[in-house]
Amino acid sequence: MTNMATISIVALIAWLFFAGSALASFKLGWSKMIQMALIWVAIFGGGFVIASFFM
Repeated sequence: MTNMATISIVALIAWLFFAGSALASFKLGWSKMIQMALIWVAIFGGGFVIASFFM
């Protein structure tokens, strides 16, 4: 593994930690967090599907 790949992995883990702590600060229940996560997956998935038709 190169140094650049190691830095990228560490940075991605740090961003995941920051996003998780920001989400936890809202103090939502697990069901609401899972619902929000599925909505975001659907939004990005739909965007990728639509973008794939134009490429």
